[in-house]
Amino acid sequence: MSRRDELATNLAATQERIAAACEAAGRSREEITLVVVTKTYPASDVEILAELGVTDVGENRHPEAGDKAAEVQAPVRWHFLGGLQTNKAGAVARYADVVHSVDRVKLVNALSRGAVAAGRTLTCLVQVDFDSTDPGRAGVVPAGIDEIADAIAGAEGLELGGVMTVAPLGEDPAPHFAHLAELSAQLQRRHPSATIISAGMSGDFEAAVAAGATHLRIGRSVLGERPSTG
Repeated sequence: MSRRDELATNLAATQERIAAACEAAGRSREEITLVVVTKTYPASDVEILAELGVTDVGENRHPEAGDKAAEVQAPVRWHFLGGLQTNKAGAVARYADVVHSVDRVKLVNALSRGAVAAGRTLTCLVQVDFDSTDPGRAGVVPAGIDEIADAIAGAEGLELGGVMTVAPLGEDPAPHFAHLAELSAQLQRRHPSATIISAGMSGDFEAAVAAGATHLRIGRSVLGERPSTG
């Protein structure tokens, strides 16, 4: 099977799962944006995916993401998903369209400077962390959302898009996704345009759809298992 056929088959199966999840939740498929996570995969895969109708792709690391964005000719929207160091924010602001992982004011300020310097407007999501057992995880605790959101909304070159989370490993994701949806509703009372809820990956996106997610970050189900790196 060619790589194109493999991706087409996997993408079709994933789209069927999303459609079924939407039907089960009583939601329209049009409410969901599929972000295909292409980290570790070549730019050629992104080109194929674009030909197959994918409009949004996600990357986790800089500079890999920047190199790939520069190589890809297809008109896709680039989503930066991974934890981001402040000193790399300016570079990421030059190519990313959406940054899902904003969790501190210092990072907001760095992204703002980068977006302004590049003459771009960047959509930013507040990453929310529900895992109190791991202090090293990226994200802000729920009580800190408003501070970050207000900073984004007030920053030149940035737009507040909404919220994002990664469900804690080994736990039922459904309660966390439901909590994120509640936090999103609270945020929208302060910032009505912040409607994005980024939640759900290959193993748990049905639960995310049921909870109200608008953006699903799916890699393995579309691209296949990542090759072992050692």
